[in-house]
Amino acid sequence: MKKTYLILLAAAVLAGSGTGCESNRIPDQQAFAAADTTTKPTTVKVSKEVLSDIIQSIPSPLEVSFLIKDMGVKYDKTSLNSLSNIANYNTNYRKALNLGIYSTDLGYANVYGQTQDALNYVGSVKEMADGLSIGQFFDFATIKRLASNSSNLDSLLLVTTTNFEKINVHLQEQDRANLSILILTGGWLEALHLTCEVVKDHPNEALRERIGDQKVILGRLLTLLKYYEADPSIRTLLADLTEMQKHYDKVQVTKEYKESTTKEVNGMLQVVDNSITKVTVTDEDLNNISASSASIRSKIIN
Repeated sequence: MKKTYLILLAAAVLAGSGTGCESNRIPDQQAFAAADTTTKPTTVKVSKEVLSDIIQSIPSPLEVSFLIKDMGVKYDKTSLNSLSNIANYNTNYRKALNLGIYSTDLGYANVYGQTQDALNYVGSVKEMADGLSIGQFFDFATIKRLASNSSNLDSLLLVTTTNFEKINVHLQEQDRANLSILILTGGWLEALHLTCEVVKDHPNEALRERIGDQKVILGRLLTLLKYYEADPSIRTLLADLTEMQKHYDKVQVTKEYKESTTKEVNGMLQVVDNSITKVTVTDEDLNNISASSASIRSKIIN
């Protein structure tokens, strides 16, 4: 069953590479680290409808975690963002991106039933959320209880589905909707990173297609980020993601449309998209996308 990123982020948040040296940072990395948190936020507002449409179109990184686990691939903590990096995130820009990243990592740990890691990542998510003044949206006592058992994943999904919507509404009211987009981008990028890491050692057509299919999602994220390109940090991120998009331009994505159907889930009616997407991605495309995602992620987490 296809889940949206909204569900992923909520579930990951409620489920719950070392520090780089300043002297070795390239200019772009310095820009990421030195962003001024007092910069006046843009007054541009992305409508709830537009953001909702994009959220609904982004596959859940939890779905990726399930695919990876079902392949028989062992849990790999080294692929996740180290908790020791938290001290690096001293701007709202970096906190928002890494809230998305840690949320994805938390979901990954929970899918694998790694209770202690899941609880540790709950702490990292709490610190990022509190730093952005959105921690009030989460009951972390309940979070820890549910994160202690991976069998509670369905409950987490059910309980937390609306959390990101509440966060977005709150941030829009404060003219900080740019942070909503950064949270989404961070979570998406981490899921792409995890998938690329697995495919390197465990070739798999389903994951390969999943990587290629992100071409459409990347385009939608770039559209949102461009609303906020007056911010120097977001402008740097845009430049990097635009370079990644050049690699994705070579990926062929075609869609065969089929009539949608409906089904009932937990007493709620859901629309099922029965269309079939075909993705053609070469080894060269895959290597370039993987290298690009790793480079961007390194700037964000270090």
